[in-house]
Amino acid sequence: MSLDNKSITARAHTNIALVKYWGKKDEKLIIPNNSSISLTLDEFYTETTVKFDDNLYEDVMYLDNTKIDNMQPISNFMNIVRKLSDTNKFAKINSYNHVPTSAGLASSASGFAALSAAASKAAGLNLNNIELSKLARRGSGSATRSVYGGFSEWKHGTDNDTSYAVSIQDPVKMDINMIAIILNNQPKKISSRKGMKMSVNTSPYYKAWEQQTTRDLKSVKNAIYNNDFTTLGKTAELNSMRMHALTLSSDPSYLYLNKDSLLVIDYVKSLREKGIECYYTMDAGPNVKVICQSKNIEKIKLYLLQSFDEENIKISKPGGSIKYL
Repeated sequence: MSLDNKSITARAHTNIALVKYWGKKDEKLIIPNNSSISLTLDEFYTETTVKFDDNLYEDVMYLDNTKIDNMQPISNFMNIVRKLSDTNKFAKINSYNHVPTSAGLASSASGFAALSAAASKAAGLNLNNIELSKLARRGSGSATRSVYGGFSEWKHGTDNDTSYAVSIQDPVKMDINMIAIILNNQPKKISSRKGMKMSVNTSPYYKAWEQQTTRDLKSVKNAIYNNDFTTLGKTAELNSMRMHALTLSSDPSYLYLNKDSLLVIDYVKSLREKGIECYYTMDAGPNVKVICQSKNIEKIKLYLLQSFDEENIKISKPGGSIKYL
């Protein structure tokens, strides 16, 4: 395929899983053991520009103006794009993360979703959302959901053709927001990929997790359709803690939570006791996300300000789908 070497920029938002995926049946293709549901967030996003260049002898990438040294994962991903588009050209990639990297705030989701969109279009491909979702999955599992705005479901599938995300609801009808408390913006010691493998191979509770998550997924999906904030919040909170129970029950045991994570969890429970409805969820990192309705945002924020700085409290409404800039 002949390319006109146009520069393409795409923006993709992070998503936070309300029903988590934890564990893969295929490491190479990133096929998960269970389906998952997420909410895309407006506040956190990645913008990526890709340009194929006849004069390059390898892919080059800058993340937040810093050149990436370990290009193997990116080049492997770009090889998939080259194969799909029948080109052998290398690309220059400029990416900006408006979200802390590798800290449990889904930077890889927005990153690979934005890269998928920009790289495929720059390579002359015109992928639909399902095709884009499949491509994004090859970089990061959760990126498959960041193609969409609002609520989306990643159907686990069994192979490359059947594992992709679909939109459940966009725009979102429910009054739902997330308050992210950034407790640590440093990359985590145990990556999600490594952690999942440890849990699948060693946690005695893994089979029970798969069965329960199937039930949780049905509950959350029904809650979305029925505009049932309470059921969605309760189920998301439980599902999150069930995922973290897998990390604690692995061999060796490992933990993404820290003392501040536990403090936020206590705050959320105290707020509920005071009649302020809110729920918490956490991914593979210490940062906690509080699920709440608009009327309670300021009350929750005031409570959190007792212990945390304002710049570490980020309020987000539901975000949109991939956009070309």
